[in-house]
Parts: sequence; structure tokens; C-alpha cells
Amino acid sequence: MPAPTERGETMREVRVQDAVGMTLCHDITEIVRGRTKGARFRKGDVIRLDDIPVLLRLGKEHLYVWEENERMLHENDAAAILRDLCQNEHMTASEPKEGKIELKATVDGVFELDEERLDAVNDIDDVMIATIAQHYPVKAGAKLAGMRVIPLVIEKGIMEQVRVAAGNEPLLRLLPYRKMKVGVVTTGSEVFHGRIKDTFTPVLDSKLRAFGLRVDEHRLSDDGTEHTRAAIAELLDMGMGMVLCTGGMSVDPDDRTPAAIKATGARVVTYGAPVLPGAMFMLSYYEKEGRQVPIMGLPGCVMYSPATIFDIVLPRVVAGSEWTRRQIRRLGIGGLCMECKVCHYPVCPFGK
Repeated sequence: MPAPTERGETMREVRVQDAVGMTLCHDITEIVRGRTKGARFRKGDVIRLDDIPVLLRLGKEHLYVWEENERMLHENDAAAILRDLCQNEHMTASEPKEGKIELKATVDGVFELDEERLDAVNDIDDVMIATIAQHYPVKAGAKLAGMRVIPLVIEKGIMEQVRVAAGNEPLLRLLPYRKMKVGVVTTGSEVFHGRIKDTFTPVLDSKLRAFGLRVDEHRLSDDGTEHTRAAIAELLDMGMGMVLCTGGMSVDPDDRTPAAIKATGARVVTYGAPVLPGAMFMLSYYEKEGRQVPIMGLPGCVMYSPATIFDIVLPRVVAGSEWTRRQIRRLGIGGLCMECKVCHYPVCPFGK
């Protein structure tokens, strides 16, 4: 008689010595330290007589053999359901291995997920989906998610609950980086009059090149609000997809870049952010005739700190994911850079 397990699945447990000719219903892993870790036997294998000593050496005294059951799904079949609920464009899936499926990126971009629906799925017993962090920038080939059910077999009714909780749209998405022209306005009378060299713009160009972009147009402005506004407006008229403003972002009386950005008519999302380094950051969107161009005011820390608010915000902007004021404010948790001697950003807690 089939014996129910503590989870309620119906599987037949037999002694290894009695399993010859029977069909295995689960993978069996072999681990040899420093050499291998993988499935030695797989679901669907028919046990042969010469398999018995190998199974005993792997520590298997008993096996579970497959018995058809209309109410149950094998772990691999259930994992395939989870894959279909998660997978979206620009993602590739692995073959089921020991009941687990992984998704990887096929392009560079920003990873996003529906947190509420994913939480609803993970709240169902015996089901799990693990992902990388929300809004994480990834390279092609990077892991995005892994999924499986906990038992070897699971009731079809539970998987139907999962489908309902997940809804009709994929739980995950990957936004590829877009091509766009980038303009930079460097403010400050000391640079405008040639008293000092502009060392900020080369830093921005280096950061942009990591996304396949570059500084396409560059303008200098003194500390006058109208002069800076006119420089920004000129870049917008030239069709820039992003405008970055450096200098004049503190609270000193002659730091007027925020006022110049506002004077363009751009919609300000935030001036100030709960992030260090980067508290004096400004983000706005210039909207006209269906165009939405992000305009950022960058504090001086972007020039000399390896990771700042700009590094957190930039990937999503390039991918076309719009920031909200609430999302900026929520960066406060995780928004303190640890200033490690060797910077590993984005593989660190900063901005997560």
C-alpha cells in the first residue's frame, strides 16, 4: 500500500534492494567534495540491479518510486508552473534540476518585480520563489530568480492557488537599457571663466559608458540662474534624452542650479535625498509633446565617491523606469554607503 508522508503526499517507499525495475520519482544527488555536485540518478530512471551498490554508497536505504496520482504533481512539473508565472521577455530558463528552475538575463538592464503578488505566492505553503533585489542592475547572463516547491510532489490544488495569487501578468520583468543622447551643463564661474579645469564631466562620461552611453553635448555656465536655464533649454531643444547638471547644488547663496532646473518648467520629483553620499541630489522630468526627459542636479560627491545616489538612480533612468518621490524617500533604509576600502557596488547593501 502507498504510504502517506507527513506532508500528505502519496508516494510508495521501498527498500533499495526491492526497487529493481521500478521508476524513480525524484533526483538523487551525489556530492564529492572538490569534484562534483549533481544528480547521479534522475526522476524517471528505472532502477537496475547494478545501481543497488551505488545507491547504498550514496546513503540510500530506501527510495520513493513513482505512482500515478491524479491529484498530485511532481516537483519538476510544479517548478515549470512557477517558471511560467515568472518568466518574461529578455529571460531564459534552465531545465529543471532536482526540482529547481533558474531564470537568467539575456540582455543588460534593470530587474523589476511585482512585490505584492510575489509575496502572495511565497505566502503559500510548500512554494518558493527567490529573486535578486528589486531594481537591481544586471548584465546578460546574470541570475534573476530561482524557484521550486519544497516537497517531491505537491497537490494540484495548491498550484492552482499559486496561479490565482500570481495573477495574469508575469511576476518579473527586465527592462533593457535604452540608447539616448546625454547633455551636461557644468555650472560655476570658476570653470566658466577658465580659472580651474572641469574634472566632473570626465567622471560622468566614464559612468555613462558603462551603459553604452556618452556625453554627447557639453555646456558651461556661470552662477547665473538664467544662464544655466538657457543652457539646459538649449540641450533640450537639441533632443537630449537626459540632461545632467553639475555644480551649484549646495545651499550656499550663489548655488543656483536647482532654481535654474525649476525655471525650465520641469516637474521636480525631489531636491534632496536620504542617501549619503548624495543628499543634495535633484531629480526632475521635463515633459513636452510626449517627451519625458530626466534632468538631474548632481552634488559634488558624484565626482569623487565611487558610489553615490547617482549610481543608484542612473540605471533605472537609462532603462526607462520612472522614479517617484516615495521611491527616493524609501532609499533611506540602505542609503548609507559603508565607504569600504575596495568598492564592490552594486554587489553590496548600498541602495538596496
